[in-house]
Amino acid sequence: MKKLVVLGCSLLAMAACKNTSEEVKVDETKVENPADSIVEKDTVAVQETIKSTDGVEVADEEKAPEVFKAEYKKAEKAASGAADVKGNYASFGSSITPAKALTAAEMLNKYKSLKKGDTIAVKFASKVTDVCKKKGCWMSMALSNDKESFVRFKDYGFFVPLNADNSEAVVSGKAYIDVVSVGELQHYAKDGGKSQEEINKITEPKITYAFQADGVLLKE
Repeated sequence: MKKLVVLGCSLLAMAACKNTSEEVKVDETKVENPADSIVEKDTVAVQETIKSTDGVEVADEEKAPEVFKAEYKKAEKAASGAADVKGNYASFGSSITPAKALTAAEMLNKYKSLKKGDTIAVKFASKVTDVCKKKGCWMSMALSNDKESFVRFKDYGFFVPLNADNSEAVVSGKAYIDVVSVGELQHYAKDGGKSQEEINKITEPKITYAFQADGVLLKE
């Protein structure tokens, strides 16, 4: 009988030890994962690097981890004022945007500050008043006070549509003053579809507000 009592006590003691072990094991699963804590702190740190640029919030690229850099690039582009021209313009030549283009009046003032031999890199927006009717290899763009800029394309590397007349356009490239000979003026007049009578009236060279475009946008 005594042996049975002792055996029963031993079994109860073993069961108690097992329960205690399980309780400890459960408690251990509640310990905070250090990695989770680090991720949380990093996220807060990144959020603290957010700053405003022209009303667009962007993250500091040098401090932000890799996962945030793609979004930073998008926000930076938006803050710079660069416009997305898809669906709005047809593009010819080098890729450009309409952002920060001068007006026709501002471009005329630029031309007035130039003398023969000067060249400036510039971008301006205006209306196309004439275009080559054979290849689209040149066009004229309106300036203010009935003046025009004669636009050719860099290295004869691209052309614009033959029906680009009256289109709103943006050109980027180099502006300069040019003296166009009578022969060249008559050639351009012929390409522009002028009558022979109009061509014959061209008897003097012309000082031209010239432009060599490396990129053109035409409003669709």
